[in-house]
Amino acid sequence: MEFFVISLLNGLSYGLLLFMLSSGLTLIFSMMGVLNFAHTSFYMLGAYFAYTISGVLGFWPALVIAPLLVGGLGALFERYSLRRVHKFGHVPELLVTFGLSYLILELVQLVWGRSTVPYGLPEALQGPLFTLYGTQFPKSRSFIMLVALLMLLSVWLLLTRTRIGLVIQAALKHPEMVEALGHNVPRVFMMVFGGGAALAGLAGVIGGNTYVTEPAMAASVGSIIFVVVVVGGMGSLAGAFLASLLIGIVQTFAVALDHSGASALAAVGVNVGPDNFAYPLLSLTISQVAPILPYLFLVLILIFRPKGLLGTRED
Repeated sequence: MEFFVISLLNGLSYGLLLFMLSSGLTLIFSMMGVLNFAHTSFYMLGAYFAYTISGVLGFWPALVIAPLLVGGLGALFERYSLRRVHKFGHVPELLVTFGLSYLILELVQLVWGRSTVPYGLPEALQGPLFTLYGTQFPKSRSFIMLVALLMLLSVWLLLTRTRIGLVIQAALKHPEMVEALGHNVPRVFMMVFGGGAALAGLAGVIGGNTYVTEPAMAASVGSIIFVVVVVGGMGSLAGAFLASLLIGIVQTFAVALDHSGASALAAVGVNVGPDNFAYPLLSLTISQVAPILPYLFLVLILIFRPKGLLGTRED
């Protein structure tokens, strides 16, 4: 019971961090049709900005300032770069965001170096929040869960209960009509892109000190975020939430399991020795294959449900 509860909590915290990252990417795609390859680079910038600001002002001001700075940079990128190539189609958009990811990586290494920076947890988030079955659950992971849920509620309220949210949704389906009503559609898209980048920056602020802040942090989560977005359904915020929790929980449980196919067969009386041709595969433990499970899930989703779990977009 202890293993199940603690693994479930760890899986939920990891899954909610994945959702914080994937939500911004999902919003940008659903509103603009742009698949932003530089999204996790904004996540990295959020962590590094927070590290620098927290050294001067403390963590709590950094929690607010760093995402705003990242969002501002995202809005400027959309205004002066992405908007210029938008008329040429999706491939130039992919290429320009792909180039931006490498540019940000090089700039981060020039400014902060190539090694890990000492971006630590604030005193208020250090230590355990509670002890369950003799195992301590850290405050930092609980804080990630709290911020992710508040962010989900805020985004949902913004999109469904405010005037600007209605304008954003209308601009997605009928941009000409929205522009005829006097709204600046390009400015709306700039705000959406900046908002998505800010959400990635917020994830970096709380994920950077919980895990690690280094130049490789963007690449380490880049592929898994696209898995979440595709599995949940391109453009579906609810789908991204469901897929994030599912992948986070499955991967957390898998990492903690050391059972192999050979041991499972031995338990039912089938002995598989080293001389068996299938032994190398059967000897692999679940924890060893855990990193490939999300990608296996992605392949299965694309085969049996190409739109994803809750996807609705036709393109």
